[in-house]
Amino acid sequence: MKNGVAITGMGIISSIGDTVEENLHALRSEIGGISRIEHVDTRKRDEIMVGEIKKTNDELINMLGLDTINSFSRTAMLGAIAAKEAIHNAGITDAITSRTGFISGTSVGGMDTTEKHYLDYTNTDTNHRYIEAQHAGFTTQSISKYLGIRGYVSTISTACSSAANAIMLGARMIEAGQLDRVIVGGTDALSKFTINGFGTLMILSDDVCTPFDEHRKGLNLGEAAAYLVLESDQMVAQENKKVLARVNGWANTNDAFHQTASSSNGEGAYLAMKEALEVAQLDHSQIDYVNAHGTATPNNDLSEGIALTRIFGDQVPVFSSTKAYTGHTLAAAGSVEAVFSILSMQEEVIFPNLNFETKMEACPITPQTKLSSQAVKTVLSNSFGFGGNCSTLIFRK
Repeated sequence: MKNGVAITGMGIISSIGDTVEENLHALRSEIGGISRIEHVDTRKRDEIMVGEIKKTNDELINMLGLDTINSFSRTAMLGAIAAKEAIHNAGITDAITSRTGFISGTSVGGMDTTEKHYLDYTNTDTNHRYIEAQHAGFTTQSISKYLGIRGYVSTISTACSSAANAIMLGARMIEAGQLDRVIVGGTDALSKFTINGFGTLMILSDDVCTPFDEHRKGLNLGEAAAYLVLESDQMVAQENKKVLARVNGWANTNDAFHQTASSSNGEGAYLAMKEALEVAQLDHSQIDYVNAHGTATPNNDLSEGIALTRIFGDQVPVFSSTKAYTGHTLAAAGSVEAVFSILSMQEEVIFPNLNFETKMEACPITPQTKLSSQAVKTVLSNSFGFGGNCSTLIFRK
């Protein structure tokens, strides 16, 4: 018999807030977090817009109570802040009293730290732990040690679908009875490496991004971390836990079309949504809201739009991309949008697709553009990554 997968806690830090409550306030107030760069030393400082968390590393250190000298990268600190909130929200006081795991997604790991120290690597006065911090797995280990989790610990790095895949793996392990509880999500900080890489692809916008708009110019990179606490039905009953929502469906596909671009007919996205609905044993008509990947790049939005019409026909449900609030938070995107999806169900509200004006000519679907009240029982959330990695999660009340 398969175990049910309940969500009992969540935490987040993004450019629109340091906590779940602050993020909800910004979402409800339709206040975006896109701005010019302040904390990254880059030549593109005045050329692009980003979703930057307006806190220095020293401020993050103080928030976590870390020693002044430590090996935490910005990515790890953001992750620790969000995961700590999730654990507190779930009412967990001792993470090692049950079979507890930690699965975290990241794409750049501690690259922000490496950029500051790699030129001094051969200097004998330089502490080499800063170079070690670059590794994606080191980021996960730093967070898990800070949280006191000593059980199953794993890192997922599948580009921008990383956090969604972390949630998926955690859900499957609970369903299979391998874990009782698992903290899942993702974290990524801005870095010169990321900014230059996406700049090379020529998909960065010099203005606020406009998902699904005909005149979209590209994405706004963002930094964030978000985590969910997943627990088995047995743990929920045993500890009389409040359930925020449930993970009911999931799927991961790969259209193997191109290293960075999505296929023109949205094949990977279509298959991911189709299979997630099958896992959840739901008909597409039962989806109340779609939190779209919606990066505001010409390729992604058209491809995803076509995939949505392939799944839903001419009855595409209410949908929006919340990346106009936070920017594209890379490996953290799937968990950031999972938190927003759960808030949508809890608050019975659809968060709008900011900055939209004109329908796409090639796929004339219209996202939700205003905050609206609506009963939301089932949310489908998409996360896509480079290489055609497409992941879909379905959350239910």
